[in-house]
Amino acid sequence: MKQIKIADATLCRENSHFSFKEKIEIARQLENLRVDIIEFPEITNARADILLVKTISSFVKNSVISVAAGIGADSIDNAIASLSNAKNAQIRIELPLSPVGMEYICHKKPDKILTHIENSIKIARASVANVEFCAVDATRAEEDFLKAAIDTAIAAGATSVSVCDSAANMLPDDFAIFAKKITDMCSLPVGVKCDNKNGLAIAQAILAVKQGVQMVKTAVDGDTVSLEIFADMIKNCGNDYGFSSNIKTTELHRIIKQIRWVTGNSQNTASTIKTTDETAIHLDKNDDINAVSTAAAKLGYDLSEEDKSKVYEEFLRVAEKKSVGYKELEAIIASVALQVPATYSLVNYIINTGNIISASAQITIKKGDEQIQGVCIGDGPIDAAFLAVEQIIGHHYELDDFQIQSVTEGKEAMGSALVKLRSGGKLYSGNGISTDIISASIRAYINAVNKIVYEEAN
Repeated sequence: MKQIKIADATLCRENSHFSFKEKIEIARQLENLRVDIIEFPEITNARADILLVKTISSFVKNSVISVAAGIGADSIDNAIASLSNAKNAQIRIELPLSPVGMEYICHKKPDKILTHIENSIKIARASVANVEFCAVDATRAEEDFLKAAIDTAIAAGATSVSVCDSAANMLPDDFAIFAKKITDMCSLPVGVKCDNKNGLAIAQAILAVKQGVQMVKTAVDGDTVSLEIFADMIKNCGNDYGFSSNIKTTELHRIIKQIRWVTGNSQNTASTIKTTDETAIHLDKNDDINAVSTAAAKLGYDLSEEDKSKVYEEFLRVAEKKSVGYKELEAIIASVALQVPATYSLVNYIINTGNIISASAQITIKKGDEQIQGVCIGDGPIDAAFLAVEQIIGHHYELDDFQIQSVTEGKEAMGSALVKLRSGGKLYSGNGISTDIISASIRAYINAVNKIVYEEAN
């Protein structure tokens, strides 16, 4: 029986805005599903992304953790740093090999690309045992050059090769023939990634497997092969065609549903299964920073010293009003940890509202050493508060979405507010929590503004 490896690229989805907590939960569920390889994109924010991979490495022990590296000077160094604690580490050297891709993405000639492949793989192999060479647009590459690139990668020490039909320009039978050529020319295990823009990715992948391909890249509801459908296909057809996978098929649909809940940005914490250790967290205002940090680690978070201080400061604010369990602590971490530097922070606010007066908001925000006050009237307390913040920062951002959710139960339940602002065509989300939902909403708005300001400044 031929064993097909499944690499999941859900965390590599373009234009995704998963929070730190959501990425951890997705990785945790993929590990539970026994996915062979969990793929991460190229490190773009060294501090946050490296911490994320290190945190996930603390509980992912069976799946391979694979981090992409491309053409950037620091790309491989960052990937190596992020994988320092991983039990099963892999670096993916992802490069376009089509004439257009090499010129306009890499700004390199073919001979320079071959040199880059050789050097990158040698550097990566010096630090990790597994290095995958991935040709991201292999079906558009010139055949002779594609072979030269693969030969260079093998000679430099690559341990696997994957080819991608990122243009979706091949029908399944033609892609199977293409995959057969790669497996025939390559002495290493070969994987494929197929784009689903024509709805043919599953057919491409399964026909490629029949031609000798040993690994397929999938995702949950992404633009490539569906993890759920491909795993089902192996389960239903594998015995007849002589292949199988490590996927825990008895829990496949339940786990996929949980991942979809996370990727759908749902705040329904009831659908997340917690262990006994996690649900046993009970903290109050008498607990010190070490107790809070230990509880955060129990939930799977590896916080920096700076984030420990931020979480503890927010914890004390919440603990003055109620005890803190795992739900409250997770909400606190999601709200304040791993955030961009705060250009603006809330000092205080006064809201006046009623059924016979117009709602008004007086808000004071700190920027640097300066405290700035804004006063506005709006169509309700939230609208008035947002207008007052806009008045202070001197800029109007398009409000794309605003959601209020109860994080915990009871009359003193913590409220979670999600604000999505659009600037320059890009979406920025902010989260705020408080036992006061207006406070949570203001904090969420300011959180989103801080992300916009930080990115524009950098």
